[in-house]
Amino acid sequence: MLRKIWKTPQAVIGLALIVLICAVAVLAPILAPHSPDTVNPLLKYQAPSADYPLGTDQLGRCELSRLLYGARASLGLALPILILLGGIGLILGMMTACTGGWFDRIMTGISQVFIAFPTLIIAVAIIGALGNGLQNIIWAVVISMWARFMQLIRTYAKTELGRDYIIAARVSGCGIWQLIVHHLIPNILLQFLVYFSTGVASAILTVSSFSFLGLGLPSGTAEWGAMLEEARVALYSHPELLIYPGICIFIAAAGFNLFGEALRDILQPQEDVL
Repeated sequence: MLRKIWKTPQAVIGLALIVLICAVAVLAPILAPHSPDTVNPLLKYQAPSADYPLGTDQLGRCELSRLLYGARASLGLALPILILLGGIGLILGMMTACTGGWFDRIMTGISQVFIAFPTLIIAVAIIGALGNGLQNIIWAVVISMWARFMQLIRTYAKTELGRDYIIAARVSGCGIWQLIVHHLIPNILLQFLVYFSTGVASAILTVSSFSFLGLGLPSGTAEWGAMLEEARVALYSHPELLIYPGICIFIAAAGFNLFGEALRDILQPQEDVL
């Protein structure tokens, strides 16, 4: 698997971008030339200089420092969201696939209702009802996306349940939980990681959309979507303030998407053989 990843340019580029974004998030306090929250109106809209490599924003804050810390905010929201989604998707998807019957029909019907609506619409409605805040944002995205993860895991599990090794395990007296833990999860884990990788990109874009609409983290937080929203007032006079966070969002989303798509292409021949 690792050899195939290193031999696939798309996977290498995606992985390099992921490592870059993660390194920036971890090393932000060291790399940032200034505090991201330091306000100095006398320095607003400063041109790039040695002290402020990317200039300053409308409040005189260092643009580079806010971009570096913005990686922390974006990944700090996206990763917990994907961990919760992964756990919920695995549990519900496996249970519906293995138990079947009325439970499968009810959960499938509920998930189809959620899938019928755009993710952003559901999440915005939940944020509007619960209000802004870190926990509310996380739960809003989880509630709006859980159905897609559950249906994906259910589809993978249903496919595996028809294979000979599962039939043999059932004949030998293997229980449902043993079947899930020892047979199903190990065999669909790599496929799930593909969707997990692309899901990180979706979570980053969704969180940035909240901030752009004014429904994200508290005002002034160094987060890419919030920086886009704040830069709208200077769209014509200082368009670079929109371009910088936009590029960061693009790089982060592209990295996870490229890596996820490359993993899917690598795994596809194995699926065909099976």
